[in-house]
Amino acid sequence: MEITEQADILRYFFGNPQMQLLDELQPTNVLAALSVAALCGFVIFLVYRFFNRGVLYSENFNLLIMLVAVVTSFVIITIGTNLVLTLGMVGALSIVRFRAAVKDPLDVGFLFWSVAAGMTAGARLYTVALIGTAFLAILYIAFTLIRFDKRAFLMIVRYSNAAEAAVSAELGKIRHKLKNKTATGDFTEITVEVKVRRNDTSFVETFRQVKNVDNVVLVEYTGDYA
Repeated sequence: MEITEQADILRYFFGNPQMQLLDELQPTNVLAALSVAALCGFVIFLVYRFFNRGVLYSENFNLLIMLVAVVTSFVIITIGTNLVLTLGMVGALSIVRFRAAVKDPLDVGFLFWSVAAGMTAGARLYTVALIGTAFLAILYIAFTLIRFDKRAFLMIVRYSNAAEAAVSAELGKIRHKLKNKTATGDFTEITVEVKVRRNDTSFVETFRQVKNVDNVVLVEYTGDYA
């Protein structure tokens, strides 16, 4: 078989690579991919903004999540059209050092979510990007609402030694887990983990009214010391 015939067969099955490249780099295709990535990133932004379970909300980190989706999208568009650019991009990313530590493991999940949305949008798998983003958003919101009814708090009670029996009696009325106990001089300070349903913190006032109790502090606890 002659070379020209082989080229015709390859062109028939795989098309003209140059024409495919031009089709993929059409402004409408690029804008469509970036728009889908931006939409997915905005959905992730809203989910993180209104359903964040961390101790502190970071606006900069949330903006980063949205930008990562768009940046990943046009990176995928670029490296998908040229093998040389693909190798160059891999080499460039291999020398990048990210020194900002992510304290909350859940934030890593949001970053992966954003990267996945950008990759699928950049590969022009718009249906996968939109359905995947919507599914993860609904799943995360559902689990968050289920947990929202019952939240964990750390209660710190400082009292004199004369109130030891009274404080122990009040602790016996609620479900708790002792985290720390410090005795200094005539005072004792305890830290216990308690579960609060529907923001019912009436038990704090009960502890405060106990004789010889100096103060009571209630802090939301997510499992991380930040």
